[in-house]
Amino acid sequence: MFPGHGWSYLRFDPQQETSELNRELLTRVWHYGRPYRRQLVGIIFTVFATAIIGVLPPLLIRQLIDVALPNRDLGLLTLLGAGMVLLPLFNSGIGVLQRWWSARAGEGIIYDLRRQLYAHLQRMSLRFFTSTRTGELISRVNSDVVGAQQAITGTFLTVFSNLVSVSVILVVMLQAEWRLTLLALMALPLFALPARRVARILRRYTDEQMEKNAAMSVILQETFNISGALLVKLFGREQREVDRYSSEAAQARDLGVKSAMVGRWFFATLGLVGAIGSAVVFWFGGFMVIRNELTVGTVVMFTGLLAQLYGPLSSLTNSRVELATSLVSFERVFEVLDMQSELIEGNQDLYPIKGDISFDRVSFRYQSAEPIGLEAVKRSGRRGTFEVGFVPQQVSTRPWAIEDVSFEIKAGELVALVGPSGAGKTTISYLIPRLYDVDLGAIRIDGHDVRDLTFDAIARGMGVVTQETYLFHDTIAANLRYAREDATEDQLQQAAEAANIAEFVNSLPDGFETVVGERGYRLSGGERQRMAIARVILKDPAVLILDEATSHLDSRSEALIQDALEKLMVGRTSVVIAHRLSTILAADQILVLDHGRLVEKGTHSELMAGSGLYRELFETQFRAVAN
Repeated sequence: MFPGHGWSYLRFDPQQETSELNRELLTRVWHYGRPYRRQLVGIIFTVFATAIIGVLPPLLIRQLIDVALPNRDLGLLTLLGAGMVLLPLFNSGIGVLQRWWSARAGEGIIYDLRRQLYAHLQRMSLRFFTSTRTGELISRVNSDVVGAQQAITGTFLTVFSNLVSVSVILVVMLQAEWRLTLLALMALPLFALPARRVARILRRYTDEQMEKNAAMSVILQETFNISGALLVKLFGREQREVDRYSSEAAQARDLGVKSAMVGRWFFATLGLVGAIGSAVVFWFGGFMVIRNELTVGTVVMFTGLLAQLYGPLSSLTNSRVELATSLVSFERVFEVLDMQSELIEGNQDLYPIKGDISFDRVSFRYQSAEPIGLEAVKRSGRRGTFEVGFVPQQVSTRPWAIEDVSFEIKAGELVALVGPSGAGKTTISYLIPRLYDVDLGAIRIDGHDVRDLTFDAIARGMGVVTQETYLFHDTIAANLRYAREDATEDQLQQAAEAANIAEFVNSLPDGFETVVGERGYRLSGGERQRMAIARVILKDPAVLILDEATSHLDSRSEALIQDALEKLMVGRTSVVIAHRLSTILAADQILVLDHGRLVEKGTHSELMAGSGLYRELFETQFRAVAN
């Protein structure tokens, strides 16, 4: 379906169950390890080296008991003693090298996942962010990515290391005495039986614990930002928020305890099985020594090797548990990466933009019958499979935000959007820069459908000043340079002067290096709006979209902002959500909206000649705020 004629979703089918550890998932996980295959090959080398070094001490002990001591060979005794010292040194050196390669690969994988995940989220439409809790997204990008990295450099490495160790130990044991080796392996089924059930239980607990951690991140994000903290204090809800956070933390704690106890009982069972297996081998080995079928040194060697065998063997039987648990993080990351954005980027660049704008029978609704954002996601490995597609228009019965709206704006015109609250003015201001895609119809810039243009072309040609200005917790200069990274000091000063904020900035002790605080809350509302105007002046766009609401400002700030806006609109196509009579009277065209429909359009005099909604609004609202 053509982009914009629906919004993306992930449809869950609970009837289609998939394997917890399927080849597709493992292949996709390996994709992130491929760029670091040199480090991974190095890790493989160190694993084999460590496994070989690990079996050498029992062999040296056998030589000591069976050869050096009976023959009173002092030279061999010295060599064996030196070997017992050198082997740990070599093993430590190899361990350091393994850790270095593991860290390089692991941190690289974290970087790649975070960059890809963050870039993917940046391409999502505004609808996605209005439907998704910020704290949960932060949890996905931070905690889940770290868990995914640990799956490769932790779990996978441990499983492979244990597999190599068991293989090397079994080769040595079989060469020494095959009957004792087979006896030792008789305990293997007892290791494997509980592993599958424990894997399911721990996988479920791990997933639920991650959900609780995400919920805690949501609470932190909502109550620690300046607006949330202010709201909590003004309504005296500190204890309520503490209780809410404590509830989620308590559930995460309980899940952690359950996971720990399930794992502890599992390993206790494996330890008991290992002890029984060792006792049987000791008895049978001792019996063979008594019958002169085996040497004492071989039995002692088996003692050391069994201790090394049952540990990795227990881990291998538990490998399904560990892999299933660790891959939960990858699945949670893939959930987000697999979500298709509603906004599909076009391939046409348009530079420079002249500023002609047309709406051709445009209809748009904010909501749909299907869930949006992370709520739409269900993991295939845990709950079923999911299908990517677009929701057709017919399925939604929600009201249109704007419906069948058509108009044209010529380059350089000033167009005022007027109408009662909820009429669709802000929606139009969001659709022009393609923050959302239309559901029906088309929006064109200079004759090109905005869906055919690149995101950079649209962003480069548009400048938006919203009623609520957002500033980063950074300096004034850094916030202004967000529009133009290479702006010089002189250009910052000129933009500030044009926005009528230069006098204020220059009066500050640190000038443009003053930190504005979280969301710019160290500045007044008027100062923040003038900062936003200065930022757009630096950008120098061909099309300007702004909400000129100034009702919450004092008269001096309002006058300064109005003067700055008038300077900003000169020579640009300007679409203004108008609240002031002066803007409406200066407009080349006035678009009157009501309940999402364009009910009137024309100049002030043309509309006043009729008896429609505009005349009513003028008489009840605009005349009262005349300059």
